Amino acid sequence: MSAAENAPHVPVMLEEVVDFLRPKAGGRYLDGTLGLAGHSLGLLRASGGGAELVCLDRDAEALSLARQRLQEFPGRAHTFHLAFSAFEAALEELGWDGPGGLDGAVLDLGVSSLQLDEARRGFSFMADGPLDMRMDPSGGLPPARVLVNREHFEELKRIIRDLGGEPLGGKIARAIVRAREQEEIATTSRLAEIVARAYPPDRRREARNHPATRTFMGLRMAVNQEIEELQMFLSRIVQHLKPGARLAVISFHSAEDREVKESFKHFARGCRCPMTQQICTCDRTPLYRVLTKKPLPPSEAEVARNPRSRSAKLRVAERLAPTPAEGGRP
Repeated sequence: MSAAENAPHVPVMLEEVVDFLRPKAGGRYLDGTLGLAGHSLGLLRASGGGAELVCLDRDAEALSLARQRLQEFPGRAHTFHLAFSAFEAALEELGWDGPGGLDGAVLDLGVSSLQLDEARRGFSFMADGPLDMRMDPSGGLPPARVLVNREHFEELKRIIRDLGGEPLGGKIARAIVRAREQEEIATTSRLAEIVARAYPPDRRREARNHPATRTFMGLRMAVNQEIEELQMFLSRIVQHLKPGARLAVISFHSAEDREVKESFKHFARGCRCPMTQQICTCDRTPLYRVLTKKPLPPSEAEVARNPRSRSAKLRVAERLAPTPAEGGRP
């Protein structure tokens, strides 16, 4: 067993998630990013073991470890090897797929310690490993190695700049293209070296984090289609929440947080008209009440205990009762 598997799991903003979701005996909840089961165990414990959960993860290794931890509550957690965008398949299998079947849901969009700490998974530049970055290697998506070595310059620039938030995206993409013309970029250490050399010396000295941090984040998000996954989930989860049910989403990236913010805003105002249309003609009513006007950060105490939580942002929305005009569905 690896050190990552033996290490204690620290779920991000667990206390806040439990407080907002208010788990209860007999309630049904969705954990779309099970990881090592930190949030699921917190919800089950808070409900006195009386809640029932559907738990999804696209990482088979994490899912196997989570199942062991969930044995604390036999039969209360139903686990599925699925991306969270495919949650409806799990609900259908359980017979929870009617409108308004869930009492709450949570997503934690961060990369797990299990993934980051295992060099062979290729997520981190801190140890040398194959350039992979796939959360589900069996899912059919190509690894980061393919993207880095085959994608054209403009797309690499977009990924690094827009998804990674790296101002030097063009300079780094150009350095990658030049390096791969000499030989294939196959390992995390080689890519990290290329990115670091693309940084001007003064920027390297002033940087708080490793120069490759943002580049690796952008590539990981592209490899796993993380923004697309989130968009699909947010557009459909609303119809599966009961009135009063709450959706909590923890993000670690500005693009993810922006998607959550805009989705909550969209369903809170109810209108389905185009954004450019000044007068509403669809006569829809709000489906959400946003409970976090601004995203909540982790407490200082939590950041001190778990530095990886420092960039977390939590947003929460509550499902409102549908009107007769909705027919019970959004």
